[in-house]
Amino acid sequence: MDDADINFYFDPVCPFAWMTSKWVRLVQSRRDYTVDWRFISLRLVNAEVDYDAHFPPEYEAGHEAGLRLLRVAARTRAEHGRGAMAPLYAAFGTHIFDTAPDPDDVRDDGGVRDRRGTREFVEPVLAEAGLPLDLADALGDESWDVEIREETEEALALTGKDVGTPIIHFEPPEGVAFFGPVISRLPDEDAAADLWDHVVGLARFAGFAELKRSLREQPQLAALGLDADTVGRQEDWHAGSRRLKK
Repeated sequence: MDDADINFYFDPVCPFAWMTSKWVRLVQSRRDYTVDWRFISLRLVNAEVDYDAHFPPEYEAGHEAGLRLLRVAARTRAEHGRGAMAPLYAAFGTHIFDTAPDPDDVRDDGGVRDRRGTREFVEPVLAEAGLPLDLADALGDESWDVEIREETEEALALTGKDVGTPIIHFEPPEGVAFFGPVISRLPDEDAAADLWDHVVGLARFAGFAELKRSLREQPQLAALGLDADTVGRQEDWHAGSRRLKK
């Protein structure tokens, strides 16, 4: 989609990308924007990182699941067009983040078994998006990684490498791109449009580079046990992730 108003680069397992995407969809409903939903893989961004030394223990499995889901998305886009990305990403996010964890998936240590990169998880998602179930064959097909890597590098070329997800390219191809904005609460429709105008106002100023703090609230998502009336606890992030050290 060469004439989209917004290019939105997402990894389906990133909760902040999902929250920001829901905000962007609200803005779409008010402003009639077109969005091209593109890929960025946290697993490929961190390809040279020692996960055991740098991340909490569940991160590697989560990022690997994200890459597997992006393979399904890449095959879907190739066979069903770019228009299939919006409903597919919506179905991914609904199942991953807007649904409370299945009690059967809770491990003895309190963590959650990561089924997101499995056929068991993907087939109901594809069905909800109105897509053929055999697209799940792409989960383990590494040939799609070439395309995903190219799009990941495209996103990072727009912002620099010390970022996370999502990345939004405003008014491409000439417009500027930024990591984020990272939001933990979903605004209502009026506030969503106001927030958009403020963010785009900053983005359109050629000299603007960054506005950042590393403290974040947990996003208000059912998968984290938080509803719209509950403020998540603050956590300290850096380099766009919960890395334990730089």
